[in-house]
Amino acid sequence: MDDKIEQLREAAERLALTLSESGMQRTTARVMTALLFSRQTNMTAGGLCEELKISSGAVSNAVKQLIPTGIIERVPAPGSRRDHYRFREHAWATLMGNQNALLASMGDAAAEGIKVAGEDSVAGRRLAEMQDFYAFMGREMAALIDKWREQYDANLE
Repeated sequence: MDDKIEQLREAAERLALTLSESGMQRTTARVMTALLFSRQTNMTAGGLCEELKISSGAVSNAVKQLIPTGIIERVPAPGSRRDHYRFREHAWATLMGNQNALLASMGDAAAEGIKVAGEDSVAGRRLAEMQDFYAFMGREMAALIDKWREQYDANLE
């Protein structure tokens, strides 16, 4: 086997382990990193099964978790009846952009709590800080993603 291929697999497995230690399901992390580190543009579910030595059901479950996050996508493959997957372009910006929905939900939960607890209560003051924090993070995250995209696009030119 090509030494570079083996090194890529090892690096992918190390990242998958880090992701699983951070809360991602192990198989999902392995599928994600296999696509990230692949030397191919895309892979079939069967190719992922073979590469990772896991079942088709495990790949299917991982894909179902990864597609909605924007990290990977199903792509057409003319002449093939199999599903093909690839690591999505700008996946990291998409993933972080999706976090804005979570930030907004946290801010909304704080606002709801403030209404019930009252602004001048102990809980209300804690919730106001929470609301302020998540509003700030939402504004800054969107601006950071836009700035990164501009910088990334400029580097491509």
